Amino acid sequence: MLKVLLNSLLVSPAVLGAALAVSSAAIAAEKQAEIPVSPLATVEARTQALESIAPFKVAQPEVKVASVVPVEVTKPQASADLKISTLSAPAPVQVAQVPVATPAEADSIDQINRYSREGRTGSTTAVGQVTSVSQLSDVRPTDWAFQALQSLVERYGCIVGYPDKTFRGNRALTRFEFAAGLNACLDRVNELIAAATADLVKKEDLATLQKLQEEFAAELATLRGRVDALEARTTTLEKQQFSTTTKLAGEAIFAVTDEFGNNDLRGNNTVFQDRVRLALNTSFTGKDLLVTRLAAGNANAFTLPAGALGEGTQTFNFGNTGGNQVFVDWAAYYFSLNDKVRFYIPAVGGLHYDYAPTASPALDAADGGTGPLSIFAQRNPIYQIGGGAGIGVNFELTPAFTISGGYLADNSGIPGTVAAGANNPGDKAGLFNGSYSALGQVTFRASDALTVALTYVNAYRQSAIFDTGNGGLSGASSGTLLGNRGFSGGVTTPAEVNAYGASVAFRLSPQLVLNAFGSYINADFVNDGAGSQEIWTYGAGLALPDFGKKGNLLGIVAGAEPYRGSTRPNSIPLHFEGFYKYQLNDNISITPGVIWIVNPGQDNANSDIVIGTVRTTFTF
Repeated sequence: MLKVLLNSLLVSPAVLGAALAVSSAAIAAEKQAEIPVSPLATVEARTQALESIAPFKVAQPEVKVASVVPVEVTKPQASADLKISTLSAPAPVQVAQVPVATPAEADSIDQINRYSREGRTGSTTAVGQVTSVSQLSDVRPTDWAFQALQSLVERYGCIVGYPDKTFRGNRALTRFEFAAGLNACLDRVNELIAAATADLVKKEDLATLQKLQEEFAAELATLRGRVDALEARTTTLEKQQFSTTTKLAGEAIFAVTDEFGNNDLRGNNTVFQDRVRLALNTSFTGKDLLVTRLAAGNANAFTLPAGALGEGTQTFNFGNTGGNQVFVDWAAYYFSLNDKVRFYIPAVGGLHYDYAPTASPALDAADGGTGPLSIFAQRNPIYQIGGGAGIGVNFELTPAFTISGGYLADNSGIPGTVAAGANNPGDKAGLFNGSYSALGQVTFRASDALTVALTYVNAYRQSAIFDTGNGGLSGASSGTLLGNRGFSGGVTTPAEVNAYGASVAFRLSPQLVLNAFGSYINADFVNDGAGSQEIWTYGAGLALPDFGKKGNLLGIVAGAEPYRGSTRPNSIPLHFEGFYKYQLNDNISITPGVIWIVNPGQDNANSDIVIGTVRTTFTF
């Protein structure tokens, strides 16, 4: 059979051109090849073109290409700068893991993807139809196949070039690829005949094409059988799919936890708590992301010593009503203006670390169940000042420098109260007349190993300073009572806040990452006789990714949760935490860990807080 093929190639220039044309179709399956040279624009057209060929069974390997399941998005990380976690209020995109298809399923979807792409010449990366052989930079008049290629280009228009204006005629091809290229030329000839330009088609060329059609009848018949099978599979998938633009991602946390402090008056017992998040991640253009996330949980907080408002708060305590009531805890839209500018618009549950890099690459799990136990251990608490609805933007000045900025107004609440929100039109509420926080940040990446972030936040807080303002967490997410609130006559008073923070991450190796942070906050508690107060927080973390097994994470964090200085009591509330996430498989991890807080409530008269937890996380 190979001898017949070679003889045919020597006999007709059209045959040589067809073989060369096929190389374009062949490389379309390569990683960097974007030029489909498909015989037909649709599966239906291809099927009609093959109707006249008798079936002939030929054993050939299955074609494997990339999958075309609907776009998978996650509040993810879209880049190292932007965290878009599909499961937790953010970050990049800690992404829920999707079950892996079996080889047979993947192959079916791969084939559907290939045939759906074939015939589409509108790719932004494709050169398109070549009208002159001179457009191909690597084709010379001295080439042995030049005349054949010139004939196919100028007489029949069967050739498509690569983005770099090359033809790559020396590349080897398979019989299937040759058959696909032959079909392309057959289609073109049919178009010429239909357009009453049959005089352009030579009889000898038609005769050669007929011989080739007979020679490759087996391959063409095999392709027809594949098309028929793929049509049936496509029909089934279209009927059963949830959406062509939306993917479902989820996370469920089961946690057995207890607080072992020495103060028996707290009345804490061992509990079994949960939090579930389901995210509908939608992309309309392939470069944008609409996140609609539902959440429910029953993780009630422990009774802590006096003054320990948000200390030791665990990630699964974040964003739940305490009664497994389902609610929308995050709705936001990401889109890019260009390669340098990316916007973030949350309608509910927005947080500053949704868009601003936190310089904590190994520990920041977007308040999900795949990182540290506590919220404090993940990142600098400065990112937890405020949240809700508003806008955020990242502008990449250079690959090393990124500027981030955003404005978020608290969600939900009753007009005139400390919980009044951006969605409320009442007094002391709304988008600009209630609690808000505005962030500005410069992120510097000195190298792949070193990242530094300098952050400033201006805010007006009607309740706790470190309240994320999303309506899903009662009280502060970290820090002492004095470090969060001011009081006048026993009533919480608002605060005008100016916060300055720095965060740094240093990756010594892929298996060893260090990070540190510190923040100074000046808070003027309105109507509080104390006036302006200084609030401090700082910490450092050591993370060992893939410790013992790929996917595992060993972490140790030490620091001081936000506390007020120059006041009494003024003992520093020290936070120590150790945890080990063990990845059972792609979708299940178990994390035992301990949180130990010395001087809770910034008062050394209080007993230490010791929280032990075994957390199991399911992602899908």
